[in-house]
Amino acid sequence: SNTTPALFFLTGIPGLEAMHCWISIPFSTAFAIALLGNSTLLYVIKTEPSLHKPMFYFLSMLAVTDLVLSLTTMPKMLSIFWFNAQAIPFKACLVQMFLLHSFCIIESAVLLAMAFDRYVAVCNPLRYNSILTSSLIVKIGLLALLRALGLMLPLPFLLRRLPYCGSHVISHCYCEHMAVVKLACADTRVNNIYGILVTFFIGGLDLLSIGHSYVRILRTVFSLATREEKLKAFGTCLDHICAILVFYIPAILSSVIHRFGHCIAPHVHILMANLYLLLPPVMNPIVYGIKTKQIRERV
Repeated sequence: SNTTPALFFLTGIPGLEAMHCWISIPFSTAFAIALLGNSTLLYVIKTEPSLHKPMFYFLSMLAVTDLVLSLTTMPKMLSIFWFNAQAIPFKACLVQMFLLHSFCIIESAVLLAMAFDRYVAVCNPLRYNSILTSSLIVKIGLLALLRALGLMLPLPFLLRRLPYCGSHVISHCYCEHMAVVKLACADTRVNNIYGILVTFFIGGLDLLSIGHSYVRILRTVFSLATREEKLKAFGTCLDHICAILVFYIPAILSSVIHRFGHCIAPHVHILMANLYLLLPPVMNPIVYGIKTKQIRERV
């Protein structure tokens, strides 16, 4: 039949089905840490007047994004591990995929905005408050949201037009665009090309912009007179650098393994894809909690 299927079935981690109960322990622990850490971060920033600054407004956006990413994927993933609840309605699958990819794009945009924040703080400290006004921060947040929604809105429609006349089993823990595309029994070149273009546009543009900001920051840091001034200026960027590495390194590794690691076992692909979604929501509140004195003291 060429009709749209009522259900898809998520396998979890292929080849490790017998270990799902054990695998659920670190996953559920990480989920709890992500929920607690990001909620605490938002509460402390809201209730601590000294944190009502542009840098921490961007950090709040990052925490909200991480919470949505965790809540979009982890409940269904844990239900597969605990109850073998593999079925997911087709429309729910599309919604999960849309939210997942949209908020990954938003997270990339927030990290770019935080790089701009650090650039202004280090290179133009006297103009920091006049440049990063509340209205500009709101505009940046809205632009990040609109960019993600605009880029991801075509995906559900591109997937709905395809016939799924073969297997309805997705070899993954969640509905990811390319995993769903592989089930279609029709020409999927449009979906493939669109997915590649969005990936290169977001990853390439955002990473190049972040890299450009840090080149300018490093020039300013190395021009400072004393070693203490250099360390202080670089220290203001350390937590953001950690957040960038935690987000982009698993994403790049997962993409490389997916496209070129044909001899690597399927469960390694899936575990890397899960790490890409799980690590940033867990690590970001820990890194910023340790690095930021006001947050550390309140917690």
